[in-house]
Amino acid sequence: MNLLDSLIERAKANKQRIVLPEGTEKRTLTAADQLLRDDVAEIILLGNPVEIREIAKESKLFNIEKAQIVDPKEHDKKDAYTQLLTELRKKKGMTYEQASLLVEDPLYLACLMISAGDADGEIAGAKNTTGDVLRPALQIIKTSPGVKVVSGAFIMFTQTPQYGENGTLLFADCAVMPNPTAEELASIAVASAQTMKSLVGVEPRVAMLSFSTKGSAEHEMIDKVREAARIAKEIDPKLQIDGELQADAAIVPSVGASKAPGSIIAGKANVLVFPTLEAGNIGYKLVQRLGNAGAVGPVLQGMAAPVNDLSRGCSVEDIYNMVAITANQAIGLKQNK
Repeated sequence: MNLLDSLIERAKANKQRIVLPEGTEKRTLTAADQLLRDDVAEIILLGNPVEIREIAKESKLFNIEKAQIVDPKEHDKKDAYTQLLTELRKKKGMTYEQASLLVEDPLYLACLMISAGDADGEIAGAKNTTGDVLRPALQIIKTSPGVKVVSGAFIMFTQTPQYGENGTLLFADCAVMPNPTAEELASIAVASAQTMKSLVGVEPRVAMLSFSTKGSAEHEMIDKVREAARIAKEIDPKLQIDGELQADAAIVPSVGASKAPGSIIAGKANVLVFPTLEAGNIGYKLVQRLGNAGAVGPVLQGMAAPVNDLSRGCSVEDIYNMVAITANQAIGLKQNK
């Protein structure tokens, strides 16, 4: 059984309530229909019920009626959620009248449902930008205790079993932080290791990537990566991490042995932390397209409850898999409480 199959089976065994704010988006509805057919999760769809049912009928999606369908403009908990949002944002000057408008936005409503305990996780982004998805999540759900940075990781399923963990690697940050500081990069590294361990189920071996390996070049960008590796070790002394390492030194044993002899990570890394968002985003897309690798994500890390962002170019399969991953994140959070 591969990793995704294992995650799907785990989700089926402990069904979570996953809210989909883009309830009238066709790929989202198709994925929801398949998830409900396979009994992977309890699905909550946000959107106009008439429109949702019309799309489902036209597309022959016969399982949609198993979902909980909530009209953001008219439902029995609208006042309660409005009061909750007013309370959560009162220090920012939020009035009840302002909150009453925002709760009609499905992205805000989804987060309020999670905050109120009426849902366990959220998936969005098929038609909304990352900023639109994250804004209400950061305002309402917020980050985990002690975490200041939200980042996005991709689980990469490559066709090169000699690298990573039988071909599986985790890339971060590929979605959120454009140019993290050393402290932020360290936080991303620690969160990525936790994601690798909780979702993939293997011991993380983290490489902090750069265009230099162990002093082969000098630059302020390299200094940031070295400092991030040092801080990450302070945060989690048990973490297996090293840097700065070039990508080939991180994953190719012969290159790692040559460029970084004595490193516990060089040539063995299964978690690759990129120095900037542009490097991470470009890197995962090149591996995905040129290497014909599977890319599942971005898995958002650091949130107090699972909220995951989709690429607007996502497939039905991507949404299906991300719901399974979100369910697993929710299961893990509950088990760790």
